[in-house]
Amino acid sequence: MDTAAPTSTAKRARGLDRAFEILDFLRDQKSPMRPNEIAVQIGAPRSSVYELVNLLLRNEILELAGGDGRVFLGRKLYFLGAAYEEQFDFTRECEAALEMIAHETRETSQFCMLDGNKYIVVRMKEGARPFRISSDVGQSVPIPWTASGRLLVAHLSDQEIIDFIPPQDFQLPNGEWLEPAVFIREVREAWLKGEFTFDSIVDSFTHCFAVPVLDANRRCVATLCLVAPREDGIENREEYLLCLKRASQRLSGQTSVPPLSR
Repeated sequence: MDTAAPTSTAKRARGLDRAFEILDFLRDQKSPMRPNEIAVQIGAPRSSVYELVNLLLRNEILELAGGDGRVFLGRKLYFLGAAYEEQFDFTRECEAALEMIAHETRETSQFCMLDGNKYIVVRMKEGARPFRISSDVGQSVPIPWTASGRLLVAHLSDQEIIDFIPPQDFQLPNGEWLEPAVFIREVREAWLKGEFTFDSIVDSFTHCFAVPVLDANRRCVATLCLVAPREDGIENREEYLLCLKRASQRLSGQTSVPPLSR
């Protein structure tokens, strides 16, 4: 019996998984790193990381950044991303929705999704205030830290939520722990209301709003969000939610919404 083919296929699959792990790691770090540093941080054999980095460099997925062997994400990824966006009319609709929200509320609007078992801001439009609140696009954040997280996992059962979210992600930035049962209760309430708002867990002066963007099967595949100064957010709560929901209705049900979660 010939077992060489399955073994070879399995090795290639592991290599692909490791290559994506390297790319995700560099994205999260937001700075160039040496291959040996990458290997240590992701817990991978140095020989494997060096081999994959060289392969990614040859294909311009990574680029050298500096004269000391550091590497970072390559410009080909930008071109691939641009081609991806051209495929989806939804991207232009999303930009229009964020523009409308920011214009009507003068607050920072965001389009957010899941990336694996983390939350990310995919797109953002800053408000017109002299003092602007911004967030890093593409940065992975634990789901329980976010208003959107209560909506993005609403399609899962209670046990699936527990299995999906890493246990350490229930530890909040201030060191306190959010009980999973409390989080799940908030998930169910948010889904029934079609909204979730709270004082930001990440900082002490903002109030966050999130409403679901639904696909054709009525599943939350993304959220539209507002990040406002706490007092203004509380004072204008109903107005802001109404604006978000109007924009969400324009986006929801479009089958071209591309899910990021995997």
